[in-house]
Amino acid sequence: MAKKHPFDYDLIVVGSGAGGSAAATIVAKEGKKVAVVEADKFGGNSPNWSDVPMHAFLQAMQLYDTARQGSRFGLRTNTVGYNYPSLRAWKDLAVERTGTAGNRAFYHSQGIDTFEGKAHFLSPNEISVNRRHISAEHFLIATGSEWERPPIIGLDKLPYLTPRSILEQLKPPRSLYIVGGGGVGVEIAQLMATFGTKVYIAEIAGRLLPHEDEEAGDLIAQLLTEKAGVTVLTHARTISVVKDSLGGYKITYSRGETEKSLKAEAILVAGNRLPAIDLGLENAHVNYTQAGIATDTTLQTSAKHIYAAGDVLGTNHHTHTALLESRVAAYNILHKGRVTPDYAGTPTVVFTAPQVASVGLSADDCLKRDLHVDTALAPLSIIARSNTSDFKDGFVKLIADKKGVILGGTIVAPDAPDMIAELSLAVRLGLTASQLATTPHAFLSWSEAVRVAASKLAK
Repeated sequence: MAKKHPFDYDLIVVGSGAGGSAAATIVAKEGKKVAVVEADKFGGNSPNWSDVPMHAFLQAMQLYDTARQGSRFGLRTNTVGYNYPSLRAWKDLAVERTGTAGNRAFYHSQGIDTFEGKAHFLSPNEISVNRRHISAEHFLIATGSEWERPPIIGLDKLPYLTPRSILEQLKPPRSLYIVGGGGVGVEIAQLMATFGTKVYIAEIAGRLLPHEDEEAGDLIAQLLTEKAGVTVLTHARTISVVKDSLGGYKITYSRGETEKSLKAEAILVAGNRLPAIDLGLENAHVNYTQAGIATDTTLQTSAKHIYAAGDVLGTNHHTHTALLESRVAAYNILHKGRVTPDYAGTPTVVFTAPQVASVGLSADDCLKRDLHVDTALAPLSIIARSNTSDFKDGFVKLIADKKGVILGGTIVAPDAPDMIAELSLAVRLGLTASQLATTPHAFLSWSEAVRVAASKLAK
């Protein structure tokens, strides 16, 4: 008589986004019985509300902005315009093309069961989903994160936008106040400003993109101000918000010792994200704080049969990092010998125009670690491509140790997210500036700036 399996599943993955999807399919292909639980829309945040729809909008924005300036290339583009409902339709098509519309069906085709609803741990091996109890030998928690409402007086009583909800608006607001000058905040600021919105962006740090190299934040702020008409407010703490008589908002903020107010039709929160941890984790004996679920280096939680991956760890990394962690978690669930995620060479990207990409250590990182390094910066204006494209606003910056080994780099350029792969490989494999400098780079490609920057560092 066959022995009855003590649990309903070998693995239950809580969350169908990047942190969960890879693990679910990998484990299922090994013949294990797998289920995925999703509280929102299958596919998770990246394809439905952030990366994919945002990039679709930004692609249209860049094309529109380039067309408007076509006269400098001898083109007649005075009548270029846009229809916002058509832009939204394009965004929806891009989302559908990623496969999220059939995401749940894909799981079923892989023999993976799906449950729609909020998961809540009842015990270390059992959860409830819409009053249904299901159990598993292993769990992977990949519930992601949510935008935090900042401590702004009055904001809890008023409707406000998030990077998710603004992409669903039927039309752009006439004016918009953005709280948070990180990557998402600046993307939205440029997007909305290009389509006619008067934008204010407030960042409590001394520059936009505070986690990127200083030159990148300064250049993006300059371009937003001079070319998009955005009002950039650094060193700005938003204090309070109230409805005004016209249905908009009166927003009060402080810079230094001075308080000022302005009015905007809408306010958008794009500051910090908080891990989605309302799962009854204490019933599963999983240690966590409001900052995220605690794991060891192999992504194993305090409950040895439960793993966690993605933003629920409190790291707020990119989608490609969550996918990496999902694959590692799957391996460790399937094998006795466990591995750790190798984050070396993992890039960050911001899809502004020009785009920003970075990898490895920044100048600030080196300063904090008291590392003695050399840096080199190559402006895009010194390579031939800047002339044929009539574009000079950007650079490649490289950081190397005293032996010439590349420790990090930042690229601000039209193709920065594609160009960064070369620097990711350099950081991951410990390549030297000399090796980069002597590698042939295609003439009239933006990547020639990498060669020039590397040449300045070459030993």
